[in-house]
Amino acid sequence: MYSVKIVADSSSDMLTFDGVDFASVPLKIITTEREYVDDAALDVEGMIQDLSEYKGKSSTACPSPADWLAAFGDAERVFCIAITSSLSGSCNAAEIARQDYEALHPNRRVVVIDSLSAGPELRLIAEKIAEMVTAGCEFEEICEKIEEYRQHTGLVFMLESLKNLANNGRVSPLVAKAAGLLGLRLVGKASEQGTLEPLEKCRGERKALATIRRILQELGVRGGKIHICHAGNLPAAQALKSLLEEVWKETDIRISECRGLCSFYAEKGGMLIGFEKNCG
Repeated sequence: MYSVKIVADSSSDMLTFDGVDFASVPLKIITTEREYVDDAALDVEGMIQDLSEYKGKSSTACPSPADWLAAFGDAERVFCIAITSSLSGSCNAAEIARQDYEALHPNRRVVVIDSLSAGPELRLIAEKIAEMVTAGCEFEEICEKIEEYRQHTGLVFMLESLKNLANNGRVSPLVAKAAGLLGLRLVGKASEQGTLEPLEKCRGERKALATIRRILQELGVRGGKIHICHAGNLPAAQALKSLLEEVWKETDIRISECRGLCSFYAEKGGMLIGFEKNCG
């Protein structure tokens, strides 16, 4: 039996993974004052506080092909999971690393998965891969089945602040400022193209959480797994979990905290919700 490794960039918010060899490849958050590497050493809470007080420009940097290549180690079969290619060059860097790795080791195989998403949806993909590896599925079978599975996952988000998205040209600065002044929460989803698709602007957190529950129903959630990942907003994550359990009592709902990259984009108070759909 060949050795298997799952490698994801740090937008997955995972540092470790039980049951299968795993590595996280860090992205970076960069300001004119300092650079934050999204690895196990990062003080995420401190970074969020720094950025909330920072007035200048900020940006992110994806892992290099060499970073991905180093993470592959000596695995004979590697599953790479990258943040959506519409927001980052991480997926392209992983593809370059794949080509180099397979050229160096002709008997080894690497597959690069463009998640078209971020955060907890990458976790769902990794968990499904690990499940199939544990079940003894062959590499080619896993590659085929994971593509099918990805048609049954999705991502919804809630943002309290749009400052960093505006600084990176993802939304209009005027829209970001208006949202802050009016106390609006932006609720949206990852589109089929992997872009951020705003759906509704909600006044207040309570309405935003109810909107998320409705949108999940409309998107086809019938049970299965739901991962709630929050950026320093555990009370809201717990409140959302309770709301969802009113509808889906047997659903596997878990709560975790965003790490560096997702905290940068979601900002303090934001949430990312990864979910399975049309599979219950």
